[in-house]
Amino acid sequence: MKRKTVDIITMGCSKNLVDSEKLMGLFEANGYACTHDSTNPKGEIVVVNTCGFIADAKEESINTILEFAQAKTEGRIEKLYVMGCLPERYLADLEREIPEVDGWYGKFNYLELVENINFSMSRIRHITTPKHYAYLKISEGCDRHCAYCAIPLSTGKHQSRTIEDILDEVRWLVSQGTKEFQVIAQDLTYYGVDIYGKQCIAELIERMAEIEGVEWIRLHYAYPAHFPWNLLRVMREKKNVCNYLDIALQHVSDHILSLMRRNVTKQETIELIERMRREVPGIHIRTTLMVGFPGETEEDFQELIQFTKWARFERMGAFAYSEEDGTYSAEHYKDDVPEEVKQRRLDRLMRVQQDISAELEAAKVGQILKVIIDRIEGDYYIGRTEFCSPEVDPEVLIRNDGSLTIGEFYQVKITDSEEFDLYGEIV
Repeated sequence: MKRKTVDIITMGCSKNLVDSEKLMGLFEANGYACTHDSTNPKGEIVVVNTCGFIADAKEESINTILEFAQAKTEGRIEKLYVMGCLPERYLADLEREIPEVDGWYGKFNYLELVENINFSMSRIRHITTPKHYAYLKISEGCDRHCAYCAIPLSTGKHQSRTIEDILDEVRWLVSQGTKEFQVIAQDLTYYGVDIYGKQCIAELIERMAEIEGVEWIRLHYAYPAHFPWNLLRVMREKKNVCNYLDIALQHVSDHILSLMRRNVTKQETIELIERMRREVPGIHIRTTLMVGFPGETEEDFQELIQFTKWARFERMGAFAYSEEDGTYSAEHYKDDVPEEVKQRRLDRLMRVQQDISAELEAAKVGQILKVIIDRIEGDYYIGRTEFCSPEVDPEVLIRNDGSLTIGEFYQVKITDSEEFDLYGEIV
């Protein structure tokens, strides 16, 4: 008997991907065959997991929904469901404008989808990444109120999972072959406050690190204000906690930080970076910076440039401000930096970072680093060091001689570097 099929389309961040994987596990536990991000979905059911973070993401999500609504009208699929950030924020409008959708589910009630189809509820999760690594979501939502950010509007208040629930999932993932864990949340540093009354991220990571089979733990995304300093001790002492931290700083000018409602100052930011580098030697810091926020002057921007040159971030992304409806900045500030100025500043900032990245990667030539192999592309194995998160960070290219195994660790001598990638050979 042919199994029923469901196609799940995931848009946006890795936190959405975890939700999709849980949903796929439930479908498969109830007899469905699942595909993920299929280029030509043909299933009886299609589920679109949307992103509503910025304007471009919302537009892409809406266009995808409309594409499958048309497929349903033409009889190519039977049922269409939509979940995630977009219906969490715009449910009434979406229901009115796209009636072809059979059900809308937000960030917190998406599992009701399977209940409404009379499925049994299971904790099985379908891993869509290579089996040796997985994303581990420890909380949902955010209690911060940054002026530009629409995340709290989509995800609601911060809700932590219990430590035992997370550790149970880690043990299960290890049993499935997972060795590397990308720990994710909108705000890692706030983890535990809502259920334990204190910041518990250090305790959680320390207990994770003690589970046999957990070889790498990497942390995304921290917040600079009220940083939990005991986390640095765990990173320093636990060898399987990667010397890597993703912490979005956004800006450094006190003028802009105040307008952004970031609750941190330039001096506090500098002291944070200095302490991280002092307490965790060799730490690689990934950050995100923003240009063109309302009120940003040329002086503010130059301050950001000088800060970037001083900080020498190992990993850095940047984007231009985009006004998001419902946010504090959209309601209280005028988007007064011209688009061409935003783009010029963005290009200038990224040129500075490219030079820094090239220098930092070149300094690794001659070093012997632990590398995990992700895949094969053409003549090369593609791997990563502990300083590199999947899909967003530099990779290590090793000539394919047929001797390596995907998902295994190797000692690799770095022989050459490019702006963002390294070349190596097995020791």
